Amino acid sequence: MGGMTLAYLVQHGEKEPLPGDPGLTETGQQQATRTGRWLRGVGVRGLWTSPMRRARETAERIAPITGRAVQLDAMLRERLNWDGSVSFDAFLASWARTMQDRDWVPANGESSRQAGTRLQEFLAGLPAAPGPVAVVTHGGITVDLLRNLMGDDAVPRHVLAAGVPPCAVTVVDDLNVVMIASVSHLS
Repeated sequence: MGGMTLAYLVQHGEKEPLPGDPGLTETGQQQATRTGRWLRGVGVRGLWTSPMRRARETAERIAPITGRAVQLDAMLRERLNWDGSVSFDAFLASWARTMQDRDWVPANGESSRQAGTRLQEFLAGLPAAPGPVAVVTHGGITVDLLRNLMGDDAVPRHVLAAGVPPCAVTVVDDLNVVMIASVSHLS
């Protein structure tokens, strides 16, 4: 394998509670700015993002603070997105089923295992960098990756149950998980 790099997986900031492709709330924008300052402190050398609006808006706040250009990559999108074609309850039921049965593939989505593998492949394919990179992505796929890399028993219960909080940072070094869903930089 090439020179796998240290990756800071950044959960997008708090999003508007709307179907489709919602953007960030004002709080989410502030979270993204704080996260950008923290990422500047750790010296990130690259910035990738999911093309979904909530992730893009997070990355667009991080970019000027870190001085890194935003690079979009569809491999970072969420595995299942509420588009409003079904009720929110029906969406949550599908989501819950993907969490229970990691190989179940919902309509217009992919299985938890497939999504975790996709994020793992993205990370493995990153060019070797002379420093860490920031990768703005989503909670579901981040948890999928953790489950793939560590096994369910090693993933903190609260993360499996409640997901990844807005702008939390998960750190992966050469596909070894170093930190999970930390929000200490936001306080």
